[in-house]
Amino acid sequence: MYTLYGIDESGSCMIEIALQRCAVPWRRVDAASWAEGEGSDELARINPLKQVPTLVTPDGQVLTESAAILIHLGLEFPGSDLLAGNRAQIIRGLVYIAANCYSAIGIIDYPQRWIGDVNETVQAQLVTGTRRYLHQAWVIFADQFAGQLFGPNHTPNALGLMAAAVSRWDEARDALNGLAPSFAQSLAQVDADPIVAPVFARHWPEWNLS
Repeated sequence: MYTLYGIDESGSCMIEIALQRCAVPWRRVDAASWAEGEGSDELARINPLKQVPTLVTPDGQVLTESAAILIHLGLEFPGSDLLAGNRAQIIRGLVYIAANCYSAIGIIDYPQRWIGDVNETVQAQLVTGTRRYLHQAWVIFADQFAGQLFGPNHTPNALGLMAAAVSRWDEARDALNGLAPSFAQSLAQVDADPIVAPVFARHWPEWNLS
């Protein structure tokens, strides 16, 4: 059985969907770096950064980094169609999100990690600038990868799952609605997938999909 360490409104949502697509037994342990509890203590023992998602395979391997987990599952279970489509561009897009979007969100959420305990004005300036960069990174992503979110059978692939999940943070969807509306509509199509929709609804019960 796979063990997924994660928590609601986090990147673990995309791995939950991927595991369902792989049709494998799995369980979730509620854990996160910002959540106290037995699960988080257990997570710290296998991933000192306490990052979520962290996935433990049935043979005991510890996998971290959302993009790496999605690529591994797509290769291990080709019938899941997680890598269906242009595989080279799917992998490129996954790494793009990890490098440019996920990393920016980490700065926005935890500016003190990067500049220490400086005054709130400086922190706010860093957050504002990073959010501007994040939204521009999504616009560039839309230009480069708009046609790569679905496999030939119109099912969201790993890139579609990651883009739809990570774009839910830090006002990115609002920015894309104005700057790249056709791409925002593609993300909404991922949201509406019958496997994706209930997982997203559980993670973000207040989200308005309209």
